[in-house]
Amino acid sequence: MVIVLRGALDENDLLNLRRPLRRLWLAAFALAVLSPPAFAQSDADFLAAKVAYEKGDRVKLAGLAPKLNGHVLHPYVEYWQLKLAIDDTAPQAVRDFLDRYPDTPLAEKLRVDWLKSLAKKSDWNRFALDYPPPSGEDPDLACYGIQYRRQRDGDAMLADAKPLWFNGQATPDSCDSLFAALISRGDLTPADRVVRLRLASEAGNVRLARAIAIELPGNDRISERDFHPANSDFQRALTAGTFTWNAGAGRELALYALERVARADAAAARPGWVKWRDKLPESDRRYGNGRLAYHAARQLNPSANDWYREAGDSPLPPEMQAWRARAALRALAWSDVLAAIDGMGDAQRQESAWRYWKARGLLAKGRTAEANALFEALSAETSFYGVLAAESLGRRFEPPKSEPLVSTTEALNAFGARPAVRRVVKLAHLDMKAESQREWQFVVRGQPDDTLLLAADYARRVALYDRAVNTAERTAARHDYSLRYMAPFRNEFDAASRSNDVDVALLYAIARQESRFSPDIVSSAGAVGLMQLMPGTARWVANQLGRKDYRSAEISDVELNTLFGAYYFKYWLQRLDRMPALAAAAYNAGPGRAQNWRPPAPLEGAVWVETIPFNETRDYVKKVLANSIIYAQAFGAAPQSLTARLGVVAPRGATVNDPIAARTE
Repeated sequence: MVIVLRGALDENDLLNLRRPLRRLWLAAFALAVLSPPAFAQSDADFLAAKVAYEKGDRVKLAGLAPKLNGHVLHPYVEYWQLKLAIDDTAPQAVRDFLDRYPDTPLAEKLRVDWLKSLAKKSDWNRFALDYPPPSGEDPDLACYGIQYRRQRDGDAMLADAKPLWFNGQATPDSCDSLFAALISRGDLTPADRVVRLRLASEAGNVRLARAIAIELPGNDRISERDFHPANSDFQRALTAGTFTWNAGAGRELALYALERVARADAAAARPGWVKWRDKLPESDRRYGNGRLAYHAARQLNPSANDWYREAGDSPLPPEMQAWRARAALRALAWSDVLAAIDGMGDAQRQESAWRYWKARGLLAKGRTAEANALFEALSAETSFYGVLAAESLGRRFEPPKSEPLVSTTEALNAFGARPAVRRVVKLAHLDMKAESQREWQFVVRGQPDDTLLLAADYARRVALYDRAVNTAERTAARHDYSLRYMAPFRNEFDAASRSNDVDVALLYAIARQESRFSPDIVSSAGAVGLMQLMPGTARWVANQLGRKDYRSAEISDVELNTLFGAYYFKYWLQRLDRMPALAAAAYNAGPGRAQNWRPPAPLEGAVWVETIPFNETRDYVKKVLANSIIYAQAFGAAPQSLTARLGVVAPRGATVNDPIAARTE
């Protein structure tokens, strides 16, 4: 049987239902798309099977499996059984599963599990049958793959392992024998090993850095005893310069100490570094100068741009080069901004942020025609910098033309009847969000625009808003902005907006970024609902509003969640100069950080946003503010300017205390 979507509720009807009713509707929908034998199957049995799998209880799982024959999620039960017995499973059982469920996330996971099991047993003949997997390799499997090619084609294949060495994170055990062979052959030189020592140090991976250091050959080796003075007091070791500067070990230990001190406080690291750095070779000195400047830039130290100049024109990794540009931006040193962007690799230089700031730099230098050409190209992009570019040209940003797909009932029904789509809906109903999302990714990957828009419309109709938005964003040429920027729960958002005197477009922009409009979502940190409220925040807001009847179980209720989220945003908006950029940063990263990131002198809001130290928060603020402009247009509001909304960020004033944090200390 297939459900008929004729007369389906739209999102402003369906999803305004309270959580219990909404979930009952989704459950009914999930049941309606199942074949008759599945009606008798118990979701409780399936969830019990999931628990058995998670506990590694093969006996209980085997007892439950027959009850779930015909259940829409039976492939998961089969996978769990094979996974728990992967080292003892008959090859034909794996082959049968892969053949029955091709192009599914379960088949992909089983193929990788199976390959790793075979590799551990050096069963290279069977390994060759399924290698490589169709969608890439993790580092563990990549090293097993090189082991396979080495035994087949000889030691020349070891060269494939060398790029995996240059990694600041620990690598899997499957890579160890390959690295040992490369070192033994001299293909990983002492200099290569020092490079990884520095990468580990830069990544803050102390354990890996020390493991590499104590295995370095000759004068480059740093013993555990050598590490001790630096580890006990990095600052004192750097200030005193108690290193054997003329030996490789001493130089690396000094740079290690610099990294550790500068990571915490670049200004505190500088005096000791400046005092002793001339003892180092020029290349090492420039490396240290660059690392010090990088940390200073991320700490918003006003001297960071000057310190970057001391690194010279040495090539820098993309992240360090980006912060070179940001340090120059913060200093409003446009020549240095242009130089930093010109020093980027081609791919990084083409990112919208750096094309915009290059245009701004050219404009500051009087090269108006070149700047306007960059602005013109950028203004066609639906992004933070696309909006700013259009406004730089003196016009209102206009999204590309929206060409919605008129989804027929037949097309929607056929799409919904697909086994993978049925699994998506059922997994969502059972709160298996990650599994549901993975299934959906396989459904939509590689699809043309019309199919993506059909899938997005279907997801909207079955209350899977996150899937609807994300899928609509995948289209390349045909776009539907009513799906990309959907506005469910309009009554609740309008009420929250009126109650708190906050622009409803801003509230929608926050919810779109926080939850993609999934009312029941819970983050890994414990934030809940459309506006991703922490339980402590919700309790504090309830007290502020005099809601003595509030119960923690209500936190995901749409009306309450939007109201409380709007109040919390307004609270910080009022205390942070009514600047949406500062308030959005406070909402994401905490008000104390937003306040600490304020400049010592007035600074253009766009520059302030670009120099937010946290990558996640910087991206969050950009998307919230740009999306608020697009929502305002969709709602027919008076034209709004992103440039005006960003304004000028004033220096920090009185300390802003977080009352919620204070209540929990």
